Amino acid sequence: MHWRAIIRLFGLLLLLYSLSFLPSLLLALVYQDGQVSVFINAWIVTLAAGLLLWLPNLRAHSELSVHDGFVIVALFWALLGLVGALPFLFGLHLTLTDAVFESVSGFTTTGATVIAGLDRLPPSILYHRQQIQWLGGMGVIVLAVAILPLLGVGGMQLYRAEASGVAKHDKPTPRISETARVLWSLYFGLTAACALAFWLAGMTVFDAVGHAFATVATGGFSTHDASIAYFDSPLIEAITIVFMLAGGVNFAIHFVAWRDWNLRAYVTDPETRTFGLIFLGSSLFIAASLSWAGTYADGWEALRHGTFQVASILTSTGFGTAVFADWPLHIPLVLVILSFTGGCGGSTAGGIKVLRVMLLAKLGVRQLLQFAHPHAVLQVKVGQRAVKDDVLFSVWGFYVLYVVTCLLLTVAMMAAGLDLESAFGAVFTTVNLCGPGLGEVAVTFATVDSVIKWLGIFGMLAGRLEIFTLLILLMPAFWRQ
Repeated sequence: MHWRAIIRLFGLLLLLYSLSFLPSLLLALVYQDGQVSVFINAWIVTLAAGLLLWLPNLRAHSELSVHDGFVIVALFWALLGLVGALPFLFGLHLTLTDAVFESVSGFTTTGATVIAGLDRLPPSILYHRQQIQWLGGMGVIVLAVAILPLLGVGGMQLYRAEASGVAKHDKPTPRISETARVLWSLYFGLTAACALAFWLAGMTVFDAVGHAFATVATGGFSTHDASIAYFDSPLIEAITIVFMLAGGVNFAIHFVAWRDWNLRAYVTDPETRTFGLIFLGSSLFIAASLSWAGTYADGWEALRHGTFQVASILTSTGFGTAVFADWPLHIPLVLVILSFTGGCGGSTAGGIKVLRVMLLAKLGVRQLLQFAHPHAVLQVKVGQRAVKDDVLFSVWGFYVLYVVTCLLLTVAMMAAGLDLESAFGAVFTTVNLCGPGLGEVAVTFATVDSVIKWLGIFGMLAGRLEIFTLLILLMPAFWRQ
């Protein structure tokens, strides 16, 4: 393990991150909301920490190994959660637990919250809260498309040279730095387009930018307690659906569509096509269920709210126009299943990912056919590509660890005082990064015990880092090597 090189990199990344406090500081000056000293102090602490890590290791230049990669990815995400919590500590005087929970929820694009009274918060604090989601989304894209494939995490090898149906030569660019630049350009472009659309639909500039950050990052934080329902606008909800779905699609597919100036990539890619079919089928089913149950007065309202909630949960955004826990019982169950499915690999969405679900289903079908034809040689294919068995084993291993992690966290949260419904809701919302839960955590985590919040923090980090990346650090064998 090249610790000095790792610490040097952490220091450099903290120095870069310290610059992110400057927009919030500028807003504090413009709005005169009393938070200037908060962001100056947060900037000084982060800058000092970065210098302390960077300067003593300035000459530490080593070729980083795969082991180093796991440590860097996992520990830096946790480190971001700590420094991102500083404005919540200094400005809102939250406890350390609550501040870190809110920060990690933002950076992992989960959207679960412990803060109430958003409409009364200082604008600079609100902006910081929205911005950490957007920055987290930027990191997630490069993590999912450029880094985890190199580490071979849970079937993400499929994205090493090709991204879910995109031919080998269509990988955005051959180097991680160039890939990051291209993907971030697309990410910034989508965010700008989303903000403009929100503004034209009637939002203020502040709300438009803040909600664009949350929508494209599939983060789910809002500047209002009522979330998107605050605006009560079908047009704003439609715009939100479009950009939530865009955030849930593999960004390598966005790249191909942009490069070729052709939307065909979205149709020909098997994962994106399946993602779209899941969205359409689930939306129609839930809208029909809401209409049949008489939850809404007419079919249009049922379609409006059902479609929005499906897009929000499937992409793990977590925006709400209604409290789905109050809907007929089978609908929250369907939404929970959708949250576990999640968006496409290489997107900002959480969950198991559509590609893995496809492979698990195809693997199950292959095993059934193998029983019927014991001597047949059967392959699992995605599109026209055969998937190697080592990738299938990796996906199956990921799924087993995912389920075991969720079960253990549910038991731990019940032991800490939650009932079964609330514990399950807390786990599916944190591990799947989707914001709203069930029971006691249907709206907020503010009232639950600190132990439950730290378990939630672990769940959010595990879900964001694709389970393997975090759990491998808990293995003694990893450190012995």
